[in-house]
Amino acid sequence: MNKSVLVFLFLVLLCNPALLMAQTEPEQIKLDTDKFQDYFYESLLQKGIQNYDKAIKALEQCLKIKPDDATTYFELGKNQLALKDYNNAYASFEKATQIDPKNKWFWLGMYDVSYQTKDYNQAIITVLKVIEFDRAFKEDLTSLYMNTQQFDKALDLINELNEKVGKTERRESYKMQILSQGKYQNAEIENLIVQINKNPKEESNYIALIQLYSEQNDAQKALEITQKLDAEIPTSEWAQVGLFKYYLDKNDAQKAINSMNVVLASTKIDAKIRHRILNEFLVFVNTNPQHAPDLERAIAYFDNDPDVNVAKEIGKYYHTKKQWDKAIYFYEKALKNNSEEDIETNLLLLQGYVETKQFELVSKKATDMAETYPTQPQFYYFSGLANNQLLQFKKAKEMLEMGLDYLVNDVVLEINFNIQLGEAYNGLGDFKKKEQYFSKANQLLKDKK
Repeated sequence: MNKSVLVFLFLVLLCNPALLMAQTEPEQIKLDTDKFQDYFYESLLQKGIQNYDKAIKALEQCLKIKPDDATTYFELGKNQLALKDYNNAYASFEKATQIDPKNKWFWLGMYDVSYQTKDYNQAIITVLKVIEFDRAFKEDLTSLYMNTQQFDKALDLINELNEKVGKTERRESYKMQILSQGKYQNAEIENLIVQINKNPKEESNYIALIQLYSEQNDAQKALEITQKLDAEIPTSEWAQVGLFKYYLDKNDAQKAINSMNVVLASTKIDAKIRHRILNEFLVFVNTNPQHAPDLERAIAYFDNDPDVNVAKEIGKYYHTKKQWDKAIYFYEKALKNNSEEDIETNLLLLQGYVETKQFELVSKKATDMAETYPTQPQFYYFSGLANNQLLQFKKAKEMLEMGLDYLVNDVVLEINFNIQLGEAYNGLGDFKKKEQYFSKANQLLKDKK
């Protein structure tokens, strides 16, 4: 720089003393920076030991030095939020975003306040801004739409995320909640049709659409989608669920049986659905007994079912229809399959033996069960009844009198006990006691009415 220019600059500054006074000395800048750092680090230290009030005071000193420092406002907001000072926390985070609107974390501070105060509508406004920086927060937006009952927006977003990033358990749960309200089902049907056309090999879309049509009692459309699923994915086990019912209604037994066997062997299909299909086939076999062997094979799929003894339930079905031979067969099968003794099944089996007049079997089994379960009066009753029929009156009397000791609050069984004791004493020739027990049975009957 030449000498004339230097002289000119000097004269300008000399003529502007205010400008000279406004310039900060380098030493002052360094001093303020050191103080700012000291206060800021002090705030971090105090926050770390949960002295939020002291942290806030240190940050307020920082703002006196740097009044437009976004990070200081952000830290201030975090400490205020920790103290549940929600209004001031929100204001601090908002000030940080005004200074630096491109920092995701400042917006997240506002979001945290809105969420903790359950101001979900405000949280939606904020999280929409956050999504500009991080699309992962669309998951949060889904929950916020659910919390504010904006189900149409939630459903659209769920479908968008399902398509782009795959399904999640939470979103599927939300979707079930939404679709339980019928007014949203048509929109979902349209979405699923679009998805099937775009991804014809995606089985879950067919299943969901079939379920929706079924809930709307539109059997024809449910069948059409089932057939389309079978054509696109011939190995689909879910297709056979719908086809089973279709073939059964057409009385195409063999195809129905083939579909049933696929479903019953499946590990994908819910146990409730498999039980329902077996029950439908049971009703079919009741009027088409030639397919009883297929029912036998179907039951075998449930031999290791830990929740339901299927053979027992089929026995009870025949029991209600008084088809005693079939009921007995399945009760015996149920007991054979079950490693543990089942009192109810044994009692039902004994009733079946009585109805078919197999009193030798009743006597033996009931006596054995009374030894195994000595406090169960029903077994003594069946033993007494059977021995009366076999003219073994003394044994009948002994078993019935033992059983009475365990009889509690069962008027019907008490009536039957007294009738059988009357029969036993009649067989033994003790007519006085016969009348005594018959009279007691009659009195119980009158009291029961």
